[in-house]
Amino acid sequence: MPLPLVWLGAAALSALAVKELADDRKRQQRRRNHSAFPQTLDREENATKVGIYPSDLFSTEQSATPTYGSVICCGIGGVLDHTGIWVGDNTIVELDGNGLIKPVSVARFTKERSGKNVFVACDSKALPLALAAAADRAIAQIYQVKDYHLFDYNCHHFVWQCFVPNAKHITTFKTLNKNIAEFFDRKVYWDICTL
Repeated sequence: MPLPLVWLGAAALSALAVKELADDRKRQQRRRNHSAFPQTLDREENATKVGIYPSDLFSTEQSATPTYGSVICCGIGGVLDHTGIWVGDNTIVELDGNGLIKPVSVARFTKERSGKNVFVACDSKALPLALAAAADRAIAQIYQVKDYHLFDYNCHHFVWQCFVPNAKHITTFKTLNKNIAEFFDRKVYWDICTL
């Protein structure tokens, strides 16, 4: 008999956690809407660099049209994120899991991945955080093959080295967000990508 009570307790705790995440997302959105200027970074060591993370689970109120050199992402399995560089004309340059750097359409970018939405990294005013030189560097690497590794050389590292060639090695979406935020001195908001 105690096992169903444990399940019931776990379900209640999960529901409470999801509600807290949804409420926090709404608070961030309200702060964003009431800010007259783009939100710069808080210089405290532990200050968050991301205002709103990409999510297919929670609603995202803002949408944005990517510009040349924007960072784009979609979800994988509800746990991971896949990133690429927007180069215009419905095209994203990505590092595929087999190591090939290739141009793909938005539909292909999300194909065989669980995310239904594509998100673009923006500031608090829904302006894409973009660098034309990053798009140029991504295009210059099309059809090159890299030694892909989930932890040692992945899509996040590829995106970041398009922004800062020969940059320190990164492996996580969290580190990519931190680097983008510091590069632009803006809090990162992942808005739904509109075309």
